[in-house]
Amino acid sequence: MKFARLLSVVFIFLALNSFAQKDDFFAASRFDVDEALAPFYHGVASGDPLSDAVIIWTRVSTDSMSATVKWQVATDTAMMNVVAEGWATTDGELDFTIKVDVTGLSPYTTYYYDFLHDQDYSLRGRTKTAPAGTGVDSLRFGVVSCSNFAHGYFNVYDKLVDRNDIDAVIHLGDYIYEYANGEYGDVREYEPSNEIITLSDYRMRHSYYKLDPQLRRLHQQYAIIPTWDDHESANNAWFGGAENHNSGEGDWFDRKGYSVKSYHEWMPLRTPDVSNEERIYRKISYGDLMELYMLDTRLIGRDEQDGTGNNDPNRSILGSQQFTWLTTEMQNSPAKWHVLGQQVMMAPLEVFGNGVNEDQWDGYSAERNNLYNAVLAGGVPNMVILTGDIHTSWANDLPRSSYNPDTGANSAGVEFVTTSVTSPGLPLPGGEAFIMGFNDHIKHANLADRGYFVLDVNQTRAQANYYTIDNVSDASANQSFETAWYTNDGTRHLQGGSESFAGDDKFTTYAPEDPRIFSFGVSNEDLNNELAFVGVHPNPAKNELYLQFFNHGDLSLGVSVFDATGRQVLQQDLGLREAGLQNKTLDISALPAGTYFVVLQTEKGSYRKTMVKQ
Repeated sequence: MKFARLLSVVFIFLALNSFAQKDDFFAASRFDVDEALAPFYHGVASGDPLSDAVIIWTRVSTDSMSATVKWQVATDTAMMNVVAEGWATTDGELDFTIKVDVTGLSPYTTYYYDFLHDQDYSLRGRTKTAPAGTGVDSLRFGVVSCSNFAHGYFNVYDKLVDRNDIDAVIHLGDYIYEYANGEYGDVREYEPSNEIITLSDYRMRHSYYKLDPQLRRLHQQYAIIPTWDDHESANNAWFGGAENHNSGEGDWFDRKGYSVKSYHEWMPLRTPDVSNEERIYRKISYGDLMELYMLDTRLIGRDEQDGTGNNDPNRSILGSQQFTWLTTEMQNSPAKWHVLGQQVMMAPLEVFGNGVNEDQWDGYSAERNNLYNAVLAGGVPNMVILTGDIHTSWANDLPRSSYNPDTGANSAGVEFVTTSVTSPGLPLPGGEAFIMGFNDHIKHANLADRGYFVLDVNQTRAQANYYTIDNVSDASANQSFETAWYTNDGTRHLQGGSESFAGDDKFTTYAPEDPRIFSFGVSNEDLNNELAFVGVHPNPAKNELYLQFFNHGDLSLGVSVFDATGRQVLQQDLGLREAGLQNKTLDISALPAGTYFVVLQTEKGSYRKTMVKQ
């Protein structure tokens, strides 16, 4: 809704015509809840990867007052090579969410993880730690923003997962929206149906988002590095209020607190200061190649948007503590690239010499200049700004005085702006050319299309590859490469490029689509000594496999074979077996070569053996 006002000064007639053309489709968003995921209906997620640690997350749906959940992290999809495990407890104070900071991991390594409650497993997630030290060659990130559920389906998330070639997803905010049904978008409906104001409202909206199968798939396969924008609380938020908050909706600081608490509960981010959850700004290091600074231009220090004090040196969008932290960290870091993930456009956006959106850094130009000066005076080599919020895509130089658009001289850095996952832009005919005519530092603009960009960073350049999708009205879409822009090491300005691709080392095996459906490592004592699984022979086997087991009493038994991803590939009901030593032959000739798990199942539990098929 903020974007509808963005260019109204210039395009009011065209804008009115554009917004008069409403979509003629409506689809209630009631998606099925997959009972196979119980009690982990919301899936799993990971985030904020360090070189030796990563956050893993889930939510357990239970009628109990509290729940204790086991977690495991392994290097393989079958969860055989477990490298870390433990227990976590949750309750209503955490909205039954679980967040674990798993430490002691290896740099730049793919891991798989899951959770166990009683006899039920969650989905297995996939995550990846950051590299460490010197000699880091290249990195690749998906960059997204503005995923309004009411405006359509999250096809962008599916396209990112299908790529299978990125290290992590950077989400620049507006992950959820606060509006009531029908206020902003009419493709899908929210829960709750009202505008979210209370703690339970914010929790329910987060919950409803994470039931979405496309979002759940994204979280399952990639670590995410998020920051909030305004719609996680209320539109055009600042420290002391918001455009979409009034006195009839209660105290702003209470509402802001509810939004902050629910965000930390439901998002897999590392809380940098447990005594002050309102602080979300933090740094993630990727060896000596890149520092990623995730900022907050919304809640912790922003002065109110007033449209009159743009050059006031006392006005701040970051707040003094965050500004000092950021500039100090940048000046003291040896990294080649300094990437700032933040919310609103930093480059000027002017018409006839006047800024058109006070919500952007144009409303805080003195602090913008102070940041540029700190970067240049401090010898920070390469500053790259990642921006969301505006539902449109841009590629900008960051001009200082005497900026030369032909050579890029006197640019402080570059800015890549991602368009939205679903939220609408402003498709005005000729709008891009009009804007770029007044702003020669803007090298690319697209006011209409949804999509994302991929950020490639290597030793010589940082590049954004822009992609668009053609549809958010249903859960499918085609993807198109649009354009690419890059900056070379040490140049601080943009050049046009061509689509780049990651190397083969970026590709890893997906986490399996379904949870594990059998228990690992159940001992004879756990089964009350009802069964002893003596062995499988031969092992390795070719065509036939012989099972030997002893049941102490009469038992109803079944046998299943699972492949290394947890998929059931063979199943037989063995019926009621009298007490005694038992033998069973399985025909495995149709199975491809590989590692399998043979599982004997009883009413009380399961017991397994590992088998190799030649």
